[in-house]
Amino acid sequence: MERDDQLELFGVVAARLKQAHARVRALEIPEETRVVLSRRLLVITAASKHDLADAARRLDVLVADLDAGRIPAP
Repeated sequence: MERDDQLELFGVVAARLKQAHARVRALEIPEETRVVLSRRLLVITAASKHDLADAARRLDVLVADLDAGRIPAP
């Protein structure tokens, strides 16, 4: 049962990462800022291979920052 939950969480995180990448691409921001955000997403993707729950939390933080308009400086 735990493995099923893990697979379900993986699917959710993968879909959310895909949405976050699309959202970052659509932002009207300087290219340097886009690179910073893309790198954060790549770090989250890499983390998902080792600690899926931590990656989900990191993605939550990134999406909340985007929702609040907190875009990192380049």
